[in-house]
Amino acid sequence: MNRTTKLLLSLIATCATGLATAQVPTPANPAAAASAAAAPGIAATAATAAPTDTRAQPPALTAADLSTFLDGLVPFALQRGDVAGGVISVVKDGQVIFARGYGRDDLHKRTVPSPETTLFRIGSTSKLFTWTAVMQLVQAGKLNLDQDINDYLDFRIPPFHGKPITLRNLMTQSPGFEDTARDLISTDGKPVSLEGYLKTHLPARIFAPGQLVAYSNYGCGLAGYIVQRVSGQDFDDYIEQHIFEPLDMRHSTFRQPLPAAMAPMMATSYAKASDGKAEPFEIVDPSPAGAMSTTAMDMAHFMIAHLQGGSYQGGRILAPATVALMHTPQRNDAPGMNGYALGFYQENRNGQRIIGHAGDTDYFHTDLHLLLDADVGVFMSFNSAGNEGGAEVIRAAIFDAFLDRYFPLAAPQLPTAATAKADAARVAGWYLASRRNDSALRMLYALTQTKVTALPDGSILGPAFIHPSGAPMHWREVGPLKYQQVDGPYHMEFVADANGDVRSWVTDAEPPVMVFLAVKGLHTLGSIELWGSLSLLFLLATLLVWLGGWLVRRHYRRPLALDAAQRRSRLLSRLGVLALFVDLAGWMGLLIATAADQEILLHGAMTPWLYLQYVLGVVGLLGVLAVVRHAVRSWMRPRRGRWVLAGETLLALATIYLGWLIVAFGMVSFNVRY
Repeated sequence: MNRTTKLLLSLIATCATGLATAQVPTPANPAAAASAAAAPGIAATAATAAPTDTRAQPPALTAADLSTFLDGLVPFALQRGDVAGGVISVVKDGQVIFARGYGRDDLHKRTVPSPETTLFRIGSTSKLFTWTAVMQLVQAGKLNLDQDINDYLDFRIPPFHGKPITLRNLMTQSPGFEDTARDLISTDGKPVSLEGYLKTHLPARIFAPGQLVAYSNYGCGLAGYIVQRVSGQDFDDYIEQHIFEPLDMRHSTFRQPLPAAMAPMMATSYAKASDGKAEPFEIVDPSPAGAMSTTAMDMAHFMIAHLQGGSYQGGRILAPATVALMHTPQRNDAPGMNGYALGFYQENRNGQRIIGHAGDTDYFHTDLHLLLDADVGVFMSFNSAGNEGGAEVIRAAIFDAFLDRYFPLAAPQLPTAATAKADAARVAGWYLASRRNDSALRMLYALTQTKVTALPDGSILGPAFIHPSGAPMHWREVGPLKYQQVDGPYHMEFVADANGDVRSWVTDAEPPVMVFLAVKGLHTLGSIELWGSLSLLFLLATLLVWLGGWLVRRHYRRPLALDAAQRRSRLLSRLGVLALFVDLAGWMGLLIATAADQEILLHGAMTPWLYLQYVLGVVGLLGVLAVVRHAVRSWMRPRRGRWVLAGETLLALATIYLGWLIVAFGMVSFNVRY
């Protein structure tokens, strides 16, 4: 729903690809992950269209210049990204100065999307309306940002680490829920129940409230349900009466399926424009987190209201003081880096205070940005996923080019810190995203760890997924644990604990929807790659020798020189190896299947396979006991030969490690929350 949902799915996809080639690479993101071949000309076009020389006077932000600029960039970007069409609206000083459709909203009819009447799904950008509704009730004194949300619910969410969740936690994406994807999007056309979803899909808690940012669709669903309960109105009715009507948003709705009058206005969605296959209307659950359908002009009204103190042409949704509070930074996970306001996240760049929110369904991809000091808002939405991250690369490139053209400001090139080499060694290592699932998918997410590498000159190599081209970013230290992108505008900052040990990093190259936490010891991906691969190879070699030895002995009619008890022990050991190998191969197959078809995650099809894997995991652990037992017996009288003893001992050690892996990463948890 948000661009990060795509990220987490693509992390798994990237890992599956790597495993298939005997390598496990670092992730490729929901936001900007794309190969250079996906849109090789987009970034270059943006650069040539956007002067960055701050000594020159930038062009005026006018309708005429926007037409020249965007008409030259967007059609080319759509073609290279394999995206059918999109809409863009820009507001300034309380007025809509640009609104235009590009490409096609229906490839069969070859119609151009209308910014006034063509509906686009905006995914998690919908959350801004839910958060605005919450602030309306805060303003009315009916909600308190710092009160236990259980006081507003008709079911209970237990405290975690002694702390209850508050609305402020929900609005700053720090309630501590693990991420879940099951039943998030469906295409069956059936209406959904907000209350039913929330009461049957409560995620596990992995952080204390307020401890860390870890984006949660469920948390926004809770906020929408609180609006519904406290207002006494159905959520859809409340939004229509208290936001859409005052802002004259006549072509907007959260209702699923669409009302009959709006259904013909809906842009057709596509996986890729070149495929030409129309995709069905997506049902999003929980709806307050991402179900909205709207037009570019309606979103322009919403942007104007937030930039103009809560009103649009006399229609008011919030008092100016409430708008100011909603836009005020509330938290970040590293000093000076982008963080969260109330619902909006910060995107500060080029000397501008910027807040916004992205949104993604499977096929629609959206961005909204508010430049608070410039009184400018930019909205864009596209109706296709496109090629390797096509729509996501396009929206990032367009906004980057927009900023560099109209608000150019070269990032100051600070000198490299004297501590660069020492600190590079401190920060090097493996990191895991705070937005993750630990219940059912702990092992799969462990494979999405990112690596920071120290280079000989004291710079560091960061994860590739945060660069639109998919290339690794180079960073150099410009302050204590503070890094600047080499030849780029972005920053990366590491956070250390009281003992000086690095515990996390964040970057402003991506929305601040998660942090990356340091992973140590045997839990690192490097350790899993090394010891896991060696152990699996040893298991495979054992199975091949077992089969090959049986064939050779059968051919020469030479029985194994073991007594009956030793033969039974050896047979159980080899069957244990086989069970362990099948279990781990099953997890790898599940990983590859998930990468090939994310519907397995979204629609619950993974559940029976998880149960099967859990059963295989139990059998595999019994197999470990059988292998260890046989290794011990091999050392007892009558003692086997030295090479046999060495082999059985190494096999026992390999299975012990893999047994630890199964337990440590929840591969026998019998948990199906994902």
